[in-house]
Amino acid sequence: MANNVVLLGAQWGDEGKGKIVDLLTEKADAVARFQGGHNAGHTLVIDGQKTVLHLIPSGAMREGVECLIGNGVVVNVEQLLKEIDNLKSMNIDIESRLMLSMACPIILPHHIALDVAREKAKGKKAIGTTGRGIGPCYEDKVARRGLRIGDLVNAKLFAEKLREVMDYHNHSLVQYFKQQAVDYQETLDSIMPLVERVVPMVGDVSEKLYSLRQQSKSVMFEGAQGMLLDIDHGTYPYVTSSNTVAAAAAIGTGIGPLELDYVLGIVKAYTTRVGSGPFPTELFDEVGQWLGEKGHEFGATTGRPRRCGWLDMVALKRTRQVCGLSALCVTKLDVMDGLETVKICTSYEYKGNSIGLPPYGADALEQCVPVYETMSGWNEKTEGIRDYTSLPVNAKKYLDRISELSDLPIDIVSTGAERDDTIVCKHPFQEQ
Repeated sequence: MANNVVLLGAQWGDEGKGKIVDLLTEKADAVARFQGGHNAGHTLVIDGQKTVLHLIPSGAMREGVECLIGNGVVVNVEQLLKEIDNLKSMNIDIESRLMLSMACPIILPHHIALDVAREKAKGKKAIGTTGRGIGPCYEDKVARRGLRIGDLVNAKLFAEKLREVMDYHNHSLVQYFKQQAVDYQETLDSIMPLVERVVPMVGDVSEKLYSLRQQSKSVMFEGAQGMLLDIDHGTYPYVTSSNTVAAAAAIGTGIGPLELDYVLGIVKAYTTRVGSGPFPTELFDEVGQWLGEKGHEFGATTGRPRRCGWLDMVALKRTRQVCGLSALCVTKLDVMDGLETVKICTSYEYKGNSIGLPPYGADALEQCVPVYETMSGWNEKTEGIRDYTSLPVNAKKYLDRISELSDLPIDIVSTGAERDDTIVCKHPFQEQ
């Protein structure tokens, strides 16, 4: 039986991870977030009610499931409490089953100011960040000057550390970016009243996960963004500020890599990307518009429209290679309904050669031209289908080809936004 399951995005994010985590946690005892921050937006639709979670693990909607936020996650304390209060207004108790690692870096107002100032200064070369301070917060962590959740327990020491780091960053804001300094006292006064609520939720996430493993409990490790946005293996520099690969589940929560039993890669039936950066299969025609409109392709966090294109198997092979995927979950199959033909990118033309894996770095990927395989589409409706045998013949052929090209089984197919609009061929937590 797979006790520790990693679920991550296999593309550039927005693959529908939240729904799948929520679905699978029916058989889980805990869900752990291991990287990213409130730049992520996981959308859940249950009985017609839409909920977007940013920091809190998607297992929140399942009563009794413990929710853990690992050390790899950067936390905006004010936003976290707003999210908790929003769930509370829906009669969902989360505080009693939520644990934050004491090692989580804290996002502060100067991080947000720096994020916005940098993007503005880059102009057309902007990375396309959400402007929420994620990158600058991770920078402080790596530079060993960041404040962490555990620092909140000592108000005097926290205040001293805050003044020091704000002096450093305000100098950059004022002298280099010509922006207004962030007020130290206002920052301190805004955070301290929140401490009383946060501290009771702080704990040793690593020890908790070890204990759950000893008890043979089932844990879902939930990633944010997607592998192609990984700081090391993604389309650098148009990437996020953390590692989004499967191995980050171990680093970002404090468990050993051999404790991870199964890795599920979530992939849309097509491909989307938000923000800047190369996108070989991007469509600028009516099909791209069709996918965007029918798939409601707007960011759950920012509302930004997503760029849409055909499924890119070259990029997916890189994800499989780097993350050691056990199986795939294909989402938004229903968005493809009604297309006369569908295409899959099977290789790239790069500098006169055919390549089967994407080159590293944005500059090289920008030069790649996709080579497509064309298949017949289907006019029948797949939306809401919950049994694989009921899918249209050509839809099954499309899925079979994805499985063949990736050399991976497709364990789950999502056919709609609702939790139950899903075909589960094999549940990750079932007996192996």
